[in-house]
Amino acid sequence: MTVQLSPEQVLAGFGVLVALVWVWRAGSRRARRAAEAARAGSRVVSLAGRVLLTAGCLVGVQWLVITYVDNLTVLLVVLSIPDVIAAHVLTRALTVTELGTTRRPGDRR
Repeated sequence: MTVQLSPEQVLAGFGVLVALVWVWRAGSRRARRAAEAARAGSRVVSLAGRVLLTAGCLVGVQWLVITYVDNLTVLLVVLSIPDVIAAHVLTRALTVTELGTTRRPGDRR
């Protein structure tokens, strides 16, 4: 059994194949961009949740120490630790010079 194809049919088949590959790649790019946007949005929400939880824990411990402990040293330590943590976090947050770039192997700089 032999198949007889004209040059126009071969070119049309090749064109359809190229179009399918092009559509597939465009869809994967769009999906990758959507996934990256979703990840960025969830990172912000996750960070806000962790900040609120940590702040609640620190405030709770401070309240317990202020209410129930009469030792001045313990009071000063408990009140100063959140300041040190906040200073460290703010310093790191404000010195970020580059937002998360996504590099893949083979990308040019």
